[in-house]
Amino acid sequence: MKIFETKTAPNPRRVRMFMAEKGLLDTAEFIQIDLQKGENLTPEYAARNPMKKVPVMELDDGTCIAETMAICRYFEESYPDTPSLLGNTPLEKAQLEQWLRWIELYFFLPTGMCFQHTSGYFKDRMNPIPEWGEECGNNVEKFMHFLNKHLEGKDYLCCDRFTAADINAFTTIAFARVVNIRIKPEQEHLQAWYDRVKARPSAQV
Repeated sequence: MKIFETKTAPNPRRVRMFMAEKGLLDTAEFIQIDLQKGENLTPEYAARNPMKKVPVMELDDGTCIAETMAICRYFEESYPDTPSLLGNTPLEKAQLEQWLRWIELYFFLPTGMCFQHTSGYFKDRMNPIPEWGEECGNNVEKFMHFLNKHLEGKDYLCCDRFTAADINAFTTIAFARVVNIRIKPEQEHLQAWYDRVKARPSAQV
């Protein structure tokens, strides 16, 4: 299989970390797409993913799967003997769905909007609204305060173990540095969690 990605982008990193935790990085060929040059906007790429985003996975039979968590779900279901990252029991799966939704809507998405609307990185293909980007950045910082409070006395976000929720939150915090949002000194629980995840081999991919 092939995974078309941009290594510096946060969504592909989420997939790579997920695969690394399962020991599956060698099951796919990773092909780099230059977003700034618009390689994701070509008809050839759009045929794989009409949303023109990274990553997208192409299976050996030509089937393409886009969206980060859809790709992760494929690996979770296809390799049941690897460590579970999306829950084992109905309760775990429900708790993880809750956390993945929260992280996506209230953390990852506003971080991306802050970047797109304040950096000018994609100004050739969108209409940046700096005020909206700044508001999104404020919401990111509020969510980090929430995470810090939640993580008091906890090693991981949910299910009492490392899961995809930790991957998605960790990669979001790492990406937020590009818009100068960082863990604050008083957010000691969030910092301890971040350091714990950063020490995992999967965080190096």
